[in-house]
Amino acid sequence: MRFRFLLQPNWLVLTLVVFVFAAACYTILAPWQFSRNADQQAQNAALTASFTSKPVPVGQLVPAGAEPSSRAVWRLVTMTGSYEPAGEAMARLRTVQGEPAFEIVTPFKLIDGRTVLVDRGYEPPQAGKSVPTYVAPPTGQVTITARAQADEPADKRPSFLDTGKRQIYSINSGTVAQATGVRLDPGYYQLSDNQPGMVKGGGAIPLPQLDDGPYFSYALQWIIFGTMALFGWGYFSWREARPGGALDNSAKPKRKSVAEILAEDEARERAEAAAARG
Repeated sequence: MRFRFLLQPNWLVLTLVVFVFAAACYTILAPWQFSRNADQQAQNAALTASFTSKPVPVGQLVPAGAEPSSRAVWRLVTMTGSYEPAGEAMARLRTVQGEPAFEIVTPFKLIDGRTVLVDRGYEPPQAGKSVPTYVAPPTGQVTITARAQADEPADKRPSFLDTGKRQIYSINSGTVAQATGVRLDPGYYQLSDNQPGMVKGGGAIPLPQLDDGPYFSYALQWIIFGTMALFGWGYFSWREARPGGALDNSAKPKRKSVAEILAEDEARERAEAAAARG
């Protein structure tokens, strides 16, 4: 049979690898990049809408006890209350505009009784200090404007104290509440520029760039890679099925043994000697 080579162990392994890779490209890798592209577009749309919308009281956009929805994320809200520095924490291992930074998050108790987490901005590292110094939040009642944000995924690494400052690895209200004992509503709120409580070293967290990123092109590349793998497998299978393929032993000359080669050499030498005598 022309296609019997497909049942050879090496070819079966190659077939398995090719089809698993192509399936991963079509069902996992490309959809993952399409999903990231959709998320980026949704973020850009929310940011664009927030540029033209006026700040609203937080209670109108985010109900008490609820996390900011996808419709509320990046929207500007106003809140009146007071900072609670006893529950403050520093988010470590952050990057702001390509540079290392700490983000300062502080509970903020609203006049309606609930408490939310506020990102007061970022501080760059300071030479000779494991933890940078920064200004404390103002005391007393203040009104602030901030952008609503959903919680970051919780990090499994536990929080810890360094020179008296609470350190965390993700800005997550549940993580801060567990570490400090302060009851917090889900989500957090990122201060906009020139607000009471803004740290001075770095300032407000810059807004993301309105760019869809490379995710759509990456998705297309994975689809192309999967298609190329299947095409290559089909081409080489067709080539091997033709007479004279690399795995077709019927068309190849039989390899001679050493004894046969020596016998042929000896017969040739005798024939040459006989011809020389004649």
